Amino acid sequence: MPMFVGVVAGIAVAGILVLIGVFKMMWRVAEPNEALIISGSKHRTEGLEEGMGFRIVTGRGTLVLPGVQAVRKISLDLNETELHVDCVTTQGIPLKVRGVVIFKVGDDFVSIANAGRRFLDQQKMMSERVHNVFAGHLRSIVGGLTVEDMIRDREKLTGQTRAACGTEMEKLGLIVDSLQIHEIEDPTGYIKNLAMPHAAAVQRDARIAQAEANRLATEAEQKAAARMSEATRDSEILQAGYQAERDKAAAKARQAGPLADAAARQDVVIQETRIAELDALRREQQLQADVRKPADAQAYETRARAEAERDARISAAQAKAKETELAALAEANRVKTAATAEAEATKARGAAAAMATKATGEAEAAASQAKGLAAAEATRAQGLAEAEAIKARAAALAENQEAVVAQQLAENWPEIVKAGASAFGSVDNMVVLNGADGMAEMLAKALTMGGTGLGLARQLLASMNQNGQAANGTSALNGVAAPPVQKVPVEKE
Repeated sequence: MPMFVGVVAGIAVAGILVLIGVFKMMWRVAEPNEALIISGSKHRTEGLEEGMGFRIVTGRGTLVLPGVQAVRKISLDLNETELHVDCVTTQGIPLKVRGVVIFKVGDDFVSIANAGRRFLDQQKMMSERVHNVFAGHLRSIVGGLTVEDMIRDREKLTGQTRAACGTEMEKLGLIVDSLQIHEIEDPTGYIKNLAMPHAAAVQRDARIAQAEANRLATEAEQKAAARMSEATRDSEILQAGYQAERDKAAAKARQAGPLADAAARQDVVIQETRIAELDALRREQQLQADVRKPADAQAYETRARAEAERDARISAAQAKAKETELAALAEANRVKTAATAEAEATKARGAAAAMATKATGEAEAAASQAKGLAAAEATRAQGLAEAEAIKARAAALAENQEAVVAQQLAENWPEIVKAGASAFGSVDNMVVLNGADGMAEMLAKALTMGGTGLGLARQLLASMNQNGQAANGTSALNGVAAPPVQKVPVEKE
């Protein structure tokens, strides 16, 4: 009994497995991108004409009796064909149209049935058939258009082509998803010539626009250059001002040395003047110690007059120094005023020149003042020395007039003799009468003139002593003229 149950169970399982295998062999499923065409039994499919005798299955499964029914598949995928069509326009211009057609079998049963009857065994030839259909219609449509129509309204060309091929594609069970005209080639250059006027106009507008842009750029560059020049000018003015300040400081630094030297020389002159004054005072005291008796009232009056003249010369020298100083200050003020006006006219450069001129004027004024003071002190010292010399001579004349006169005559005797002999200077030839006696007589007369001069000098000194002017005796002696020279009678041969 248990064995029987096992056998029955085994048979049942085997039967189930056989049924599953048979079902699997009979069951067919259509993929989403394909359609099943089942033939071998009479079927009626909605939308199809009677007598078709096949069934179409899409997107689902169905039972097929092996050996009784046949199952074939047709693809519903997209297909693509390239269009390379030589056309001629209504103007007789040959063109080459390049495009692409994307098509597929329609999803409805009528389209699948039409495609199945035509391409079930020739699905690889589908693209070639579609190319031939579109090429013929495209040539026909281009033949009724102009080149300008094709260029300006390419969508019109595409629409007319799809409309013309629609009926035939429907009969073939195909639908067009996309038709694109990629390129229209022009072997004759007609399209290029059409574009030339427009290209020339565009080029003209581009050149005009470029010229306008260049003009605007040039104006902007010129304005920028003007602003740069203005900025450069302001910078140079500032730099000139700074340079003027630096030059002024450098000028002051350079003048510090000469000013210090001038001050040092001024101190030296002052010290030398003081030494000269002390030396004159020493000599004066020595003369007073050597003179046994003080000078008489007339000598005192003469000394007072000499001192008054000395003071007058000193005052005149001081006045001249003051006048020189004032003139230097006036010149410095004038230079400063001119430099200021020039500085206002030339701004920074003028300012630098004015400061330099001012500094130079001040230095020159200081130097002129120092020189004036030194000259005044030297003149004063010289006047004191001359006064002391006059006093010494006056004292000497008071002591011994004869000796002083003899000394002066001895010192000036060559000049006196030269003046006496000048009468013979224009004589080319001279004849002396009486021989040696005549020559001796002439020499005696010359000596007589010298003695006469000596007597005249003595008389003049005595007269001056009587008038109280012994102090100026030496000056009077120096101004005495030689007596007239007696001419010796000569004969010219």
